Amino acid sequence: MSDTETTTHVPDAPHPQRWTALGLLGLAQLMLILDVTVVAIALPDMGAELDLDRAALTWVVSGYALTFGSLMLLGGRAADLFGPKRVVLAGLAVFTAASLAAGLATGAPLLLAARIAQGAGAAMLSPAALSVVVRLFDGDERNRALGTWSALGGGGAALGVLLGGLITAGPGWSWIFFVNVPVGLTVLVLLARILPSLPRAATGSLDIPGAALVAAATGALIYALIRAGDHGWLDIVTVALVAAAAAGYGAFALWQHRAATPLMDLRLLGRRPVVAGTFVIAVTTALMVGAFFLGSFYLQNQQGHGALMTGVLFLPVALLTMAAAAAAGRVIGRLGARLLAMLSLAVAAAGFLLPVLWSGTAPMVTGVSVAAAGLGALFVVASATALAAVAPHEAGVTSGIVSTFHEFGASAGAAAVSSAAATSIAARTGAQAGSGFDDAFLVATGIAAASAVIVLWLVPAKPE
Repeated sequence: MSDTETTTHVPDAPHPQRWTALGLLGLAQLMLILDVTVVAIALPDMGAELDLDRAALTWVVSGYALTFGSLMLLGGRAADLFGPKRVVLAGLAVFTAASLAAGLATGAPLLLAARIAQGAGAAMLSPAALSVVVRLFDGDERNRALGTWSALGGGGAALGVLLGGLITAGPGWSWIFFVNVPVGLTVLVLLARILPSLPRAATGSLDIPGAALVAAATGALIYALIRAGDHGWLDIVTVALVAAAAAGYGAFALWQHRAATPLMDLRLLGRRPVVAGTFVIAVTTALMVGAFFLGSFYLQNQQGHGALMTGVLFLPVALLTMAAAAAAGRVIGRLGARLLAMLSLAVAAAGFLLPVLWSGTAPMVTGVSVAAAGLGALFVVASATALAAVAPHEAGVTSGIVSTFHEFGASAGAAAVSSAAATSIAARTGAQAGSGFDDAFLVATGIAAASAVIVLWLVPAKPE
């Protein structure tokens, strides 16, 4: 078996507290995902109390997303070099401390600095935690573990709407950050006690120039995708950012061939399972974020529901996402990743089509919930496929790749759907405005259907 085909194996005697560790790692990951949508719901109250203008409010969300997305490859490599336990605990400590600072913020400078620090902590924690999951579990147990992991992550965005509304309407916006502190500290103490000290999977030093190049390129691309939603895809700054990202990735590739201890083996990006997994995670996250954006906007602006009621209506979305992900982890070994991916995308396409055929609150909630069930299963397909055949020394950096494409998908989905919806809604008034949502959901239906065809030949039927 060659180096590129080595399957990750855990020790012969599985860690007795691996499922407890998985639950704690999943809870930590859930905090990171929740922190996007919870904050989005609280932005109006936050802006009013701290006197933040629109640009500052935008950066409260974007600063976290940019830092989170651009540093995950570095976080994954650090897990390989220094041991995933150390990086998990360090990332969780940084995220928890930054959450406290964000809750105590009395103005834009401290709040934005805290959000960037949260993103840095999340970028260490997320890929390192996924690396731990991959190394603690094997075979069918790993698929089930990834199902649990995906269930918590996939349902987090929808749960964030409900929690954001409850917390903002109750104790106030600062508690969306304060609540992370006791949870983070508790998880930190428990993980420090039960998480095994998995050995370092790689040797050498951290490739700082490579990390800087890939972080700058990834940050430029994510910012371009975020900006495209407001300014259009042909905006000169958006185009310049995409060009800068392309140049940055080119420079990163050249440096990786010269570096004594490169950040990553570029051959990873040529492996079929990794390519397939990153494609699926990007498409899935784009569709999930798009559905979340369209559904919440429609329920509040078209149907007149408040933020809290919108959160309650999104509860079935979260529950079905979690249930489907957990179920997918149990059946992917029997069905195979390819068949499960095709079925899941077909379900998602059918769900997106429902709000086009019927209007109103019930069809919207039903359609988004059905789509979310398909997407929840796809999160498992993506992780299980990309991480099915990686050596121990590649687990962290491969997790970083998967996590980075997760952020690419989220940014692209928000930008594409907001552009499609805004253009058509702006051109219509009154009852006709609803057809703008129809256009956007038709786009989502088409993407899901086209992706089902692509995975037919891209995703391996069985692990390679």
